[in-house]
Parts: sequence; C-alpha cells; structure tokens
Amino acid sequence: MKNPRITIDQWLAFKAVVDEGSFAKAAEALHKSQSSISYAISKLEEQLPTSVLKINGRKAVLTEEGQVLYRRASQLLKLAIDVEQTADCLAQGWEANITIAADSIVPVEPIFNSICQFAEHAPQTRIVLLETILSGSEEALLERRADIVLSAHTPPGFLGTPLTPISMVPVAHKNHPLSHIQRELSHQDLQQHRQIVVRDSGLRRQQDQGWLGAEQRLTVSHFGLSLQALKKGLGFAFVPYHLVEQSLASEQLIRLNLTMHAERVIPVYLTLAMPDSIGSAAKLMADTLITAFKSYKKTPPTL
Repeated sequence: MKNPRITIDQWLAFKAVVDEGSFAKAAEALHKSQSSISYAISKLEEQLPTSVLKINGRKAVLTEEGQVLYRRASQLLKLAIDVEQTADCLAQGWEANITIAADSIVPVEPIFNSICQFAEHAPQTRIVLLETILSGSEEALLERRADIVLSAHTPPGFLGTPLTPISMVPVAHKNHPLSHIQRELSHQDLQQHRQIVVRDSGLRRQQDQGWLGAEQRLTVSHFGLSLQALKKGLGFAFVPYHLVEQSLASEQLIRLNLTMHAERVIPVYLTLAMPDSIGSAAKLMADTLITAFKSYKKTPPTL
C-alpha cells in the first residue's frame, strides 16, 4: 500500500487558507503561527505536480486544479473527523451497528422518524432494518439476529414495552362481489371468496394468525403483494389500516362491514434482545422509538 505524501495537517492548513482567504487569518483560525501555515502550504505544493493556490492582492485564491483538490481535501478532513468521533463513541460504549427487526404490520413512518433523530446523536452507528412476519420476529429475537424487535408477540422470558395497537381491517376491491353486499357480512359470506394472506417469514415454526376461514386462499410473501392482489380484485384480506388508508379514501378499495362490526386489533411491543447488557446506542434507539410511537396513532373511522 502506498503511503500518502501529504499529511492531514497540511491539507487542513490548505483548507483554512482557502476558507479564511489569507495565511494570517488561517493561522488565527487554527491557533497556529503564520510561519507554520506558510511552511505547511509550501511542503504541500512541493508534493503536488501543479500549483493549487495563487495570491491575488492580499487574498489567497484557488487555481482551477486547486478547486478540484479543495473539494477532495474537504471530504478527506470530514472523514478523518468522522473516524475520530467513531472512536470516541466506541470508547463510550456506543455500538458500531444496531439491527432492528420490525413485523410487517408495524408502520414504518415512526421507525424512520426515530432513525433520523437517532442519527443526529450517533451518526457513526449503522442501522440495519429487517422486515419480519409472524414467527420471523420471534426467531430474530431468540437467535440474536436483532437488537430491537417490534412485533405483536413477546416470547416467554422476555418483557415487551407496548407501543401502539394496529387495526387490521377487512378490505376488497370496489368491484369485488363482497363490496356490493348491502348488509353486515358473516363468516359464511367470507368463506365463499378467496382470502389473500401473508406468509410467515419464520423458518423454524410457521404460524397462522387471524381469521383463515376461506376455502380459497392466495398466499403472498409480504403486504406489498397483498395490496397489489387486492387492487386486481383477486380476493379480500385483513390489512393494517395504515397501509390502506389512502386506497380507502380514494375508494379504490372498500372496507368490508362485518357482523357486529367485528374487527382485529393487534398490539405491538418493543422487545430488547439483551435488556441486561444493552449498549448505549441501542438504548437510545429504543427510547427514541418508544417516544415516536407515543405520538403515532392510526385508527379507522367507525363504520
């Protein structure tokens, strides 16, 4: 590996001269003598095949080549600062990576809001967001593939923090036969039509959840495909309200009115994989998620 000829201090002096406009002001900004700045720039230009600065009156300005190198030097200095901040965070117990597993019924809006807020405090920590379904969430927790799990179930031996209830609403395309029945729908009505269900992402213990009484069934791998199938009129499904709110508002999909206005409401919990040895970054991420979900609520209107 070839060693760099120009030091970080020399690039820092170069950037300061450009930013401040003169050697004297650069020296003042960096709390160094003007002679040390002049020496650093002199050594830098000795190592480069072309001049990067020219003096215009009393002001130091960039040459055309210097403009390119100034941008690259700025990136280099920012990276150097980031490396030092990462080292400081790690020394204080901040993890380099955090993995969040979220069941597909969980709304992503508060999750993304939390990640944005978290990044302001710990930009060096990388976030991995996994989508899981049913027992896939539990497996991610038990196998320690995730630090934080957002799901409808808390396995034995774990404690979960309640976040928000998710309303699973029965929906179908506006032209589907179920949408045209002008009365409350019974189980028998639903049994006569194809139900679209989302497959469990777990590998060890496949789970079924919710009402699965229809003889005909179309199984898909995620809610995105479920929504596409619904919009094609391929059947009906129980879908998180926040995923179909806009389609219901535009009347592309119709909310089905079940007997006695029956509905499914699923609680969502935040569970930590290792609560007794949680790192500083994971703790901050968990607290941020809890706060974000407190202000998030999507409740379907009463039929």
